[in-house]
Amino acid sequence: MLYREAGQFKTSYAKDWAIFPIAQDRIVVLGFLAIAFIAIPVLSSEYFLATILMPFLVMSMAAIGLNLLTGYAGQLSLGTGGFMATGAFAAYKLSTMFPGMPIEAVFLLSGVVAAFVGILFGIPSLRIKGFYLAVATLAAQFFLLWLFNKVGWFTNYSTSGVISAPPRTILFTDIYVTGPEASVTAKYLFALTLVAILALAAKNLVRSSIGRRWMAIRDMDIAAEIIGIKPLQTKLSAFAISSFYCGVAGAMWAFLYTGSVEPLAFDINRSFQVLFMIIIGGLGSILGSFLGAGFIIALPILLTNAPHLLGLNIPVDVISHVEYMIFGALIIFFLIVEPHGLARLWQILKEKLRLWPFPH
Repeated sequence: MLYREAGQFKTSYAKDWAIFPIAQDRIVVLGFLAIAFIAIPVLSSEYFLATILMPFLVMSMAAIGLNLLTGYAGQLSLGTGGFMATGAFAAYKLSTMFPGMPIEAVFLLSGVVAAFVGILFGIPSLRIKGFYLAVATLAAQFFLLWLFNKVGWFTNYSTSGVISAPPRTILFTDIYVTGPEASVTAKYLFALTLVAILALAAKNLVRSSIGRRWMAIRDMDIAAEIIGIKPLQTKLSAFAISSFYCGVAGAMWAFLYTGSVEPLAFDINRSFQVLFMIIIGGLGSILGSFLGAGFIIALPILLTNAPHLLGLNIPVDVISHVEYMIFGALIIFFLIVEPHGLARLWQILKEKLRLWPFPH
């Protein structure tokens, strides 16, 4: 009875096409934002913010980027880690070459650099698709990491190859969000604000004409071309915007989460991890990106702590293997039973709540 839209009338097209047309949805979203921005920084410990919520926000950003490309545009990619590395190293070079540049501009420009790289490696999508496109993007993954490892210019010729993120403050303030002087709370709030703004932008983007062109190419590219959609512009725009989000995620990982920029953090396992997130969370869903990221981040923590809570003595390597087995089983389960992932299950639950307690 609580989730009903009876009496909520739409008097304009803008209200009918709103992101959250039902008042209950708006209340829930505002409630979650209030908890995230106010309650969590006040009540949570630094460990919870730094080791759980920060990687969740970073991987949510990367999952949104890959979901735009794979879920909405239908272009399979295994180069997410490489594009994240591009954003991380671009942010480092920009912050060291231009010390006075605001951190907000550093992150956005690093995303732009990653977008140009994404366009370059997205050109093969004009001729190939499916498994062959995945192999092409996999080549991008290995090439970019090799480049950052071998060319000393990207690390300012550091002997170790591992470099630390320089300290930076938010625009017009003295609040540090990167470097040793930055507090965990400041990093969390900055990352949360960045993710919230770009997630809202992605949600509006997929509802626009660009998003409709992506979905037309995804569903049937030949029919989309017949009705006037240009595959060249559509596919490359998907690669560019997806790589922008992944580049910003890479900059967040290096500057806000780990504090160091190293290629090893963005290896092929990172690309597969983000792919698992959107498969489990839901392809073609912004909410699914968050659900998948939350699930993938929380599962290893639960598996690590569960034996201790149950009084069992299980070796760490066994827990790690069990983790991969569960990931594989869940991917097979969702691909067979519910291809649209956790987001679709949440949508079904809301549809049932709208009719409860009446039979349907």
